[in-house]
Amino acid sequence: MRPSRRTVLTATAAAGVTTTATTAASATASASASASAAARTADANTDRPPATAQRPSGELRALLREIDPDRIEATVRKLVSFGTRHTLSTQDDPERGIGAARDWIAAEMRSYAAASGGRMTVDLQSYVQEPASRIPVATRITNVVATLRGSVTPERVYVVSGHYDSRASDVMDATSDAPGADDDASGVAVAMELARVMARRRPASTIVFAAVAGEEQGLYGAAYMAQQYKAAGTDVQGMFTNDIVGSSTADDGTRDPYTIRLFAEGVPSSETPEEAAVRRSVGGENDSPSRQLARFVRDVADNDATGMNVRVIYRRDRYRRGGDHIPFLERAYPAARFTEPAEDFAHQHQDVRVEGGKQYGDLPEFCDFAFTARVARVNAAALWTLAQAPGVPRDARIVTSTLTNATQLTWSRGTEPDLAGYEIVWRETTAPEWTHVVAAGDVTSYEVDLSKDNVFFGVRAVNRSGLRGPVAFPAPQT
Repeated sequence: MRPSRRTVLTATAAAGVTTTATTAASATASASASASAAARTADANTDRPPATAQRPSGELRALLREIDPDRIEATVRKLVSFGTRHTLSTQDDPERGIGAARDWIAAEMRSYAAASGGRMTVDLQSYVQEPASRIPVATRITNVVATLRGSVTPERVYVVSGHYDSRASDVMDATSDAPGADDDASGVAVAMELARVMARRRPASTIVFAAVAGEEQGLYGAAYMAQQYKAAGTDVQGMFTNDIVGSSTADDGTRDPYTIRLFAEGVPSSETPEEAAVRRSVGGENDSPSRQLARFVRDVADNDATGMNVRVIYRRDRYRRGGDHIPFLERAYPAARFTEPAEDFAHQHQDVRVEGGKQYGDLPEFCDFAFTARVARVNAAALWTLAQAPGVPRDARIVTSTLTNATQLTWSRGTEPDLAGYEIVWRETTAPEWTHVVAAGDVTSYEVDLSKDNVFFGVRAVNRSGLRGPVAFPAPQT
């Protein structure tokens, strides 16, 4: 017998209170989480953990402890040492230019892969970009791609990237020094440190760690990588780019070392006219796959294990800016961008110089490597949990063939061998986070005694270890 409307609301509200209380108690025991809590804003999506929050496992905590800020600093400084990494700079000088940086990144990634027992492979994903915007002559663009193959569901793929090209004030200046410490040696350092730490482990699904080129000239490397996956029919269920994650200091000198922004689009970049019509009819502007991915990051990475507050921004990117997640979004892959909490534009896209007594240029002395290590922990918590948990439920639907004040949801059962069942989640249409959770069991249909007209519903899968995957937002099914 299905639970009554009053029983459902009472039980799930109590569960939400228990989750919040438990999380708060754990956070109180952690100094880093206390610091994070002190840095939180009063924004509605950061004032308390959502009902869907998941506590980090012992396995995940051990992984996060291995992330080393000293190694991240060494990576950033090494990349800066190549002088410029401009996409149009020399590719055959062993000490200066983008070619030298490419070769060093590849060698480092291969050294990590050597510890993987054959599970990690490293490829130079290369093509010649013919003349185009900001590419005056045919130019070879090369991504360094380390792939850690999953041991259970290798067909499911998650990608983390940073771009290793850099620029000076003039985006076409390929010869001047362009250290690119924050933008974006910091993001490359995150991807490389995660590759180092995870290479010795066995994720259930495949994780890709990428350093891409051509970002400053027009997202060329990421577009090529995303298109290669799309052409191959690869099931990329999540992509994160880390772009400008090296500093916690704003242009006015204020610091926010325990917050990272996560940009996630609402209306999908790849939306078809038919999909747009459905979205308008059900009000799904805040429930794109990328928004569900962002909520998942908050669920698993905004806690004492990372020491960070994940501030989700309901935008694809900042004004007049773009990142390597966009080509993935355009190809219907869920993707989001990590960026530091408040940028200092004197240390981005600037020639190295002193002007009016002020130092300009993207130099490593303006980076906060402990902060970048915490950003890496946020990425690691999200990627590792995604790879170990079940995938997003397929074919999630709300049955609309009859008019009723109850809601019936259906979905297809996943193929994961450790799948335990499913949960139904919901929230008020004005709420940013899921507020209620109820166990549905190992079924493919469930009815809730609540009106589909009044709240938003979702479905997520659970495995036998208790790990939950991202939520699927159901479409109407007549």
